Amino acid sequence: MQALPDVIGPGLRVLFCGINPGLMSAATGHHFARPGNRFWPALQLSGFTPRQLKPAEQSELLEYGLGITNVVDKPSARADELTRAELVAGGENLVAKVLELQPEWLAVLGVTAYRDAFADRTAAIGKQDRTIGTTRVWVLPNPSGLNAHYTLPKLAEAFAELRRVS
Repeated sequence: MQALPDVIGPGLRVLFCGINPGLMSAATGHHFARPGNRFWPALQLSGFTPRQLKPAEQSELLEYGLGITNVVDKPSARADELTRAELVAGGENLVAKVLELQPEWLAVLGVTAYRDAFADRTAAIGKQDRTIGTTRVWVLPNPSGLNAHYTLPKLAEAFAELRRVS
């Protein structure tokens, strides 16, 4: 059973893919629910949404052609608690989901998780050469508050680069 239901529908412009649900997200049933997570502010600041949605408003993403899923369904306190085998298996499941949904873009939130899930050690933030069926792939920085490499403005700019091409 999936710990946190996907926010998905037909005709998605961008399917955002987190690494795995945090404990608060699993408890509340809402993606990116921890207050320190910068996913929702980055979506708004980058222009994907006209206002900052609350995690409980996640279903409104569908109105903007956006969705959310995860590489791994298993909740954990930190993404680094996942094994490489869990990420690889999650990557295989994600490919099947993307082939079924056919979003225009898959945006994986976390370059290290992407590298492990798709066995692509050279992947960097931005557009990837890989496609999944007709779906193009983009890697964004992990919006977790634990990712100190990206301030909110830098994170929003990375999201905005994808918005401009999607």
